[in-house]
Amino acid sequence: MDSKVYNGYIAILKHELVPAMGCTEPIAVAFAAAKARDVLGRFPEHITAYLSGNIIKNVKGVTVPNSGGQRGIDVAATLGCVAGDAALELEVIKNATQEQIDRTTQLVHEGFCDAQLVEGKDNLYIRIVATAGEDSAAVTVEHEHTNITYIERNGQVLLSKEEERAASDEVVVDKSLLNVRQIVEFANEVRLEDVKPMLERQIAMNTAISQEGLTGKYGAAVGKTMMEINGDHVEGRAAARAAAGSDARMNGCSMPVVINSGSGNQGMTITLPICEYAKTWNKNEETTLRALALANLISVHIKRHIGNLSAFCGAVSAGCGTACGIAYMDGCTYDQICMTITNTLCNVGGIVCDGAKSSCAAKIASAVSAGLLSYRMAKEDKCFQDGEGLTGGDIEETIRNIGRMGRDGMKSTDVEILNIMVGN
Repeated sequence: MDSKVYNGYIAILKHELVPAMGCTEPIAVAFAAAKARDVLGRFPEHITAYLSGNIIKNVKGVTVPNSGGQRGIDVAATLGCVAGDAALELEVIKNATQEQIDRTTQLVHEGFCDAQLVEGKDNLYIRIVATAGEDSAAVTVEHEHTNITYIERNGQVLLSKEEERAASDEVVVDKSLLNVRQIVEFANEVRLEDVKPMLERQIAMNTAISQEGLTGKYGAAVGKTMMEINGDHVEGRAAARAAAGSDARMNGCSMPVVINSGSGNQGMTITLPICEYAKTWNKNEETTLRALALANLISVHIKRHIGNLSAFCGAVSAGCGTACGIAYMDGCTYDQICMTITNTLCNVGGIVCDGAKSSCAAKIASAVSAGLLSYRMAKEDKCFQDGEGLTGGDIEETIRNIGRMGRDGMKSTDVEILNIMVGN
């Protein structure tokens, strides 16, 4: 395999598969707030959060972890100020104490934070302005959840740039290198020592929160319900375990997960069904890790055409990725993996994202189930054909078509969802 592509794929996995706690949008708000407090140099008297619609949508209905069960933008931002350690990035509030949670509750009640919608910005846009006396600080996060592009203190610009956070001596992350044929080639040829640590961490963390979702009391208990109904079958267990992780994560569980495409739900959707099938089929560690590497990259490849935040539910791309990983473990060919992608995207590609909340677990279950149906169809060489809806002449065209629909075609859908959610 070409060394540039190989090293590029390793860099993508390292960039994508990082730990995070809770839903990544409120955590990103908390991260920006913690950084703004640090830049200000003292605790603020007031903060204002200027947010894109997709951030508002994904913070509004989800429980902020380590907050005592509270929800909302003001809770996330205030907790970030009170208890956040910006150096921890997507685990910024993992060390919050009960005293800090109580203080957060009090400050929220006193109106410490207010939020405003900002239009005309990237779908992932957060700007926190913190003030204390005559001092002020502003921090802007754009495009990715911890990507700081602007810092200002008392009118002086301290940082103004848009570049990768990686150090200059690291391999640049270039997702344009991704294509399905080379992803399959990479899965076959990757040296396990290059991916094993990050994939083992993904398995361990995501399995742990899934088990918590199955044993604890979280949200609507989608995973538990599915396990009760379909737990006798591997297909049912695969979907149930992925849903259970989301049950816990969307409803305040502070356990970390390893994300994909900026989303813990997507990271769990990719990981847990593959692990369940590997266990059921008695697959060895090498096969499982190669399947997981493929699944993660397939999902990133699909999602990069859509964008991290949109009206297109990311569980679909993740459900597609995990189905491809399962097909790979089952010895399916490159063509059958392409069929699995086509069948999945042309089935459930219309699921909308109406924010992060308990029903994400049900959407995950639907996406995984659709992916498994698609894999079973592909195994028998059954596939939707060119010209049928969004199906293209080859797999890359199909992925581009779905991306165009999700990125451009669903913009007005995104606006209407946000208007409905905020009562307009």
